[in-house]
Amino acid sequence: MQDTPVKDRTTAKSAAKAATISQTTSQSGSKAANTAFLDPTRLEGNDFTKSTEQFPFFFIKNMLSLDINPQLQAEFPAMKGAGYLPWERNECGQSVNALVEELISPTIADAIGTQLGIERLSQYPTYVSICQRLNKRHGTIHTDGKSKVATALLYLNDHWNTAGKGCLRFLRKIDDINATIIPEIPPIYGTLAAFKRTENSFHGHLPFEGERRVIQVAWLVSAEDKARKAQRGALSHHLKKLLGWVDRKIGQGRDDSASRKVK
Repeated sequence: MQDTPVKDRTTAKSAAKAATISQTTSQSGSKAANTAFLDPTRLEGNDFTKSTEQFPFFFIKNMLSLDINPQLQAEFPAMKGAGYLPWERNECGQSVNALVEELISPTIADAIGTQLGIERLSQYPTYVSICQRLNKRHGTIHTDGKSKVATALLYLNDHWNTAGKGCLRFLRKIDDINATIIPEIPPIYGTLAAFKRTENSFHGHLPFEGERRVIQVAWLVSAEDKARKAQRGALSHHLKKLLGWVDRKIGQGRDDSASRKVK
């Protein structure tokens, strides 16, 4: 049996080591894509609150494991503008994209729809937007436009100590921020809130300016509605990048119970 030269053995070992490192790196990079972030069976647990008073809605705490929080925070997009802006896959890290894909999956969509009394919510097209920060003009009381079937909000903020500012409120009236159906919902990491769109599905929050991380999924009536919303979202994104200072100025002095109409 012929011996392999030392040089060749060394080269072979280096190549094997490099292949192992490459495989390990690849596995680590794909970990987020293979992780199940959301468990639909949790929509029935102790942390789950559901109501059909005035309109169907629910919220649940601790929908996400704390173990994945550091990765989600590190890969959350740096948005160029305040408010909800269109989800752009190339601006987000792999874990955030994987989480969005899971949120809009048929399994999660139908689980949310079941709790809202909507049969096969997954049949409707989705529009995803992401918020990193808000200005005070955001969060005025409104009910969503008729193009929406339902909306889900997944919050990703590590803590929230702002005395009610920026906390989601489901409301009985369109002109009273204090007419809450249930206590306000702090936008804490892992909290998922969802509601069915109706003519009186009023919601909003007290004026807040600063970082407030949210992933929003809207299920829409038709593909045409999605196309229109995407077009408006892209235009809004562009304007906010150019005129962000105007956006901030408009919100100064906003009344707590200010409302707006959504078409």
